[in-house]
Amino acid sequence: MRAPVYAYEVEVVGLLASPAHRYGGRPDPAVAALPVEARAGIEVRAGLGVVGDRYFGRPAHREASVTVLAVEALEALAAELGSGPLDPLAARRNVVLRGAQVEALRGQLFSLDCGAGEVVLAGGRPANPCAWLDVALTPGAHRGLRGRAGVRCAPRSDGGLRVGPAVLRAAVPLAAARAGDAVRPAAARSRTS
Repeated sequence: MRAPVYAYEVEVVGLLASPAHRYGGRPDPAVAALPVEARAGIEVRAGLGVVGDRYFGRPAHREASVTVLAVEALEALAAELGSGPLDPLAARRNVVLRGAQVEALRGQLFSLDCGAGEVVLAGGRPANPCAWLDVALTPGAHRGLRGRAGVRCAPRSDGGLRVGPAVLRAAVPLAAARAGDAVRPAAARSRTS
């Protein structure tokens, strides 16, 4: 990792390893209502992804096989839409964190250490929301999560993650107070200025 390294105490509030793709085709309330495959812990393998997940070892997904989301993004969305609490794992991201400005990790190397082996991840492109989120979370979630639905990451080391306290290390400063903020493309920002 590039120096200086900033360390942040965060909380892993949810972990998901889904053996099958659930949100394919048109949004279906019956499918969205099925129980979520929550895990107390997951194993991550360098270059492969989350053991037991549908994208594990699939060549087309190696650079995006682990998705990370800030739970604050869902809390901000719920407040904006007046929906009440939202299930963070219904967004179908592998790792849900509290206290981390996840969107700032796009294009950055960072790590998570839960005491079960530090997992190094390369933050990549946004994990864009899909229309299913209007059914699985709340009406308006598809649009409301644009720019804050998480980051697709490539695993660079083997390790384990578990629900509970963790340390996030990154070469960029992060602002926990901005964890729920949306990141807008530069073109969109200039039009609204």
